[in-house]
Amino acid sequence: MLKKVRLNKHHLALLLLFVVCSKSFGNDGYKLWLQYRFVENEALRGNYRSYINKLMPLGDSKTIEVAEKELELGLKGMLGLDFLSKPGVGEKSLIFGEKSNLSKDISIQLESDFNNINDEGFIIKSISIKGKNQIVITGNTDVGVLYGVYHFLQLLQSHKPIEQLKIVDSPKLKVRVLNHWDNLDRTVERGYAGFSIWDWHRLPDYIDQRYVDYARANASIGINGTVLNNVNANALILTPQYLEKVEVLANIFRPYGIKVYLTARFSAPIEIGGLPTADPLDLDVIKWWQEKAKEIYTRIPDFGGFLVKANSEGQPGPQNYGRNHVDGANMMANAVAPFKGIVMWRAFVYSEHDTTDRAKQAYSEFVPYDGQFKDNVLVQVKNGAIDFQPREPFHPMFGAMPKTPLMMEFQITQEYLGFSTHSIFLPKLFEEVLKADTYRKGKGSTIAKDIDGSLHNKRLTGIAGVSNIGSDINWTGNTMLQANWYGYGRLAWNPYLSANEIADEWLVLTFSTNESFIKPVKNMMLDSKEAVVNYMTPLGLHHIMDTGHHYGPGPWVSNLSRPEWNPVYYHKADKNGIGFDRTPTGSNATEQYADEVAAKFNNINTCPEEDLLWFHHVPWDYRLKNGKTLWDGMALKYQEGVNQVEHMGKTWDTMEAYIDSGRFNEVKMLLNIQFKEAKWWRDACLLYFQQFSGKPLPDGVEKPTQTLEYFKSLKFPFAPGN
Repeated sequence: MLKKVRLNKHHLALLLLFVVCSKSFGNDGYKLWLQYRFVENEALRGNYRSYINKLMPLGDSKTIEVAEKELELGLKGMLGLDFLSKPGVGEKSLIFGEKSNLSKDISIQLESDFNNINDEGFIIKSISIKGKNQIVITGNTDVGVLYGVYHFLQLLQSHKPIEQLKIVDSPKLKVRVLNHWDNLDRTVERGYAGFSIWDWHRLPDYIDQRYVDYARANASIGINGTVLNNVNANALILTPQYLEKVEVLANIFRPYGIKVYLTARFSAPIEIGGLPTADPLDLDVIKWWQEKAKEIYTRIPDFGGFLVKANSEGQPGPQNYGRNHVDGANMMANAVAPFKGIVMWRAFVYSEHDTTDRAKQAYSEFVPYDGQFKDNVLVQVKNGAIDFQPREPFHPMFGAMPKTPLMMEFQITQEYLGFSTHSIFLPKLFEEVLKADTYRKGKGSTIAKDIDGSLHNKRLTGIAGVSNIGSDINWTGNTMLQANWYGYGRLAWNPYLSANEIADEWLVLTFSTNESFIKPVKNMMLDSKEAVVNYMTPLGLHHIMDTGHHYGPGPWVSNLSRPEWNPVYYHKADKNGIGFDRTPTGSNATEQYADEVAAKFNNINTCPEEDLLWFHHVPWDYRLKNGKTLWDGMALKYQEGVNQVEHMGKTWDTMEAYIDSGRFNEVKMLLNIQFKEAKWWRDACLLYFQQFSGKPLPDGVEKPTQTLEYFKSLKFPFAPGN
């Protein structure tokens, strides 16, 4: 028998505190853009309910089951807890299922639409069946249906009309993966959101709900693959002990259309196979990889394949044995080919033995081998030729290998962009790169066309994003940086989307549909990328961060063992000027671009000022297009970046009324850190470069409050992600 409990004033006070706290801090960011907020507008909610009285799944695959559960979760969240529990008048159904399970009546009405989608595409259409208007979500496969379901739920989240739907959409790239730089001990290289979400120690028996939610989030934006481990790989991931764990993750991800891939350490035949060599032409090595591939595919029939970092930054590779990248990539490609697997071979290579210009080395090592790689090899190329800098000119390899599929590699985690404490909207950077014109087949030969295969009629296409995901409750360590994961997925699906469109979508799904919130915060996001460039590396400066951890400025670093690891190698500041001459009078890196692009970069008068110091060593008194000297213009750019971050903070301060206190306060504190660190970048860099220019700071630039010696003395031995 239950006893009555009398609450005293202390109990009531605690209860009130709990209620207030729950209301104020109820959103911890875990749900990402899958918030499924209740539609407060009664008329709109009623309109939605009038079009969907019943769910009608066609098919019984696990993917269709996932789609049905997601619809139930989303519709009940947005339209009310009682939704679907009581059939409404007219029984208007939301029908969803793959093409093979549709009735003849529906198939006939959608016949022309099916001709316009690929295996992962979807159709969402309002049709009439026996005089009743129904909504159909379909595709050639059940995964296509799932993508359509997520898109439909996003329409409702965005308060879009659903009266006359006719949406036909397909991904433009086949391989759309996240690269996790996660280690087996759960540390994450260049990770700024906690530890790895893969709990290898407790797998395979302990299944964290987070694995399912990770799959849901990726499927909702069309990501169809995940590389589970670091490019600086540990061979143990290929042992039975770990493959058993990988198999469990693959089983969880499969219904969401996500394949697992593994980074393979090239020396694995030695380290775990007991062989004396890893020479890719050695018959025992070839046999070892073939047997390893068979072992993996026996466990995981839809295993995606291998990612390989070879002969880069000390990683083993075919060059250790006098072989080349083609030898290594093709050997591994042959091992996975019988199972329809692929190899993603990274082009991020540079050698301490070539001191002319690190920016030239990837092109020099790979372009001569165009056409020699197997059909199931993607060469994975970073967006720029150095290393994920705040701004880089596009990599000259794009467009230069017409017979070889090139796979874009973007970095979503912010290794060189202030870590997770700095709010920067990366789709703006991604868009800038994808729109860049290589001129390889004349004007309009954009990078987007190269990676989607349309420029050179390539069958295998792909894109990779280095993950910013960790064990933090909000996944990315900063709610605003969820937009970069989301935006990467959207651009992987369609590389022709604009950052403006993506910002609109993400803000509505994640926070609010209120235009008074959307417009100012969107402008803040769209300006954030240029703000970071301005206060870190304006006018084409690059690679001037501190050593090792890459946290904060370090343009003075000059004592590292390899020349191309030192910032002084890149900015070359002296009394005559600053910048890296990559024209024919310098390293001649510009010769790796098409003639039209090279001519633009070689001429200081036509070189875009945003890339000026990337391609030219420029005198301090050189006049910029605005009439300012280089020194004054550079100093004012640093100040502009600081001012932009200050404005971002002021904008966010006015948004408190529109969102929950938890996420508001989190972002507010992080923007304060970003403002503080933007001033640090400005002051440290200008004090250092001022030694060479010998010029005073121009009006409008705040004077530093610390000395250069102070900034040089700062040490951060435990900076994250190192």
